[in-house]
Amino acid sequence: MYKLRAREERGKTVTDFFKSAHSFSFAQYFDPFNMGFSDLRVINDDIIAPSGNLGEQTIANMEIITIILDGALQYKFSNEKTQLLTEGQIQVINTGSGVTFNRFNPSPVNNTHLLQIWILPSKKNYAPSFQTKNFPRERLLNRIRMIVSGSGGDGSLKIRQDAEIFQSVLEADKTVYFSIPENRKLWLQVAKGAIEVNSNILESGDGMSIVNETGEIEINGVEADSNFLIFNLRNLTI
Repeated sequence: MYKLRAREERGKTVTDFFKSAHSFSFAQYFDPFNMGFSDLRVINDDIIAPSGNLGEQTIANMEIITIILDGALQYKFSNEKTQLLTEGQIQVINTGSGVTFNRFNPSPVNNTHLLQIWILPSKKNYAPSFQTKNFPRERLLNRIRMIVSGSGGDGSLKIRQDAEIFQSVLEADKTVYFSIPENRKLWLQVAKGAIEVNSNILESGDGMSIVNETGEIEINGVEADSNFLIFNLRNLTI
């Protein structure tokens, strides 16, 4: 079964310097029919205005994946360490027993556009860890590449869960295929551009769950540089 989660249906958080669209229930947005999908709990599509500061947060027992789509994001951690993420970089924070940080847009003129993803870990209260890796456009172009996994294989960033995230940047009129694994759930999320999935057009912000299907997914590029993710998740009921 293919089920669309249209971008217009997502929850919203809007402030003077921050806009976020939530695919699943998050913060003040609550939707009992969209609490998560398997171990995937959060896909937030965030835009931070120039010099926007999101304030301090403490998060425990969550695998946090940040994908920078445009601009830059500055992290400042409670131990005074800092990290600057730029376009094409992906960060994983294995929060474990807890991590405190602040995030802000360091640019006085440009927006920052990012996806923040939360996945439940397979165990709790482990020692926190951090990883960052650059996945430039040419490594993702017209192919599907694993960027995050429980194994850390194929050059991916490692999380503490039986889950995989794949990413692709697809040019218009190009086609890629993804084999549906047995007894798994898939979630497809369009980050930028537009793609065609089995005759369905998905645009930036659209998501799609894929459950109890076999064979291959055919994905065609509709717009230039269409950026999308595929999540391969455990076949849980949520």
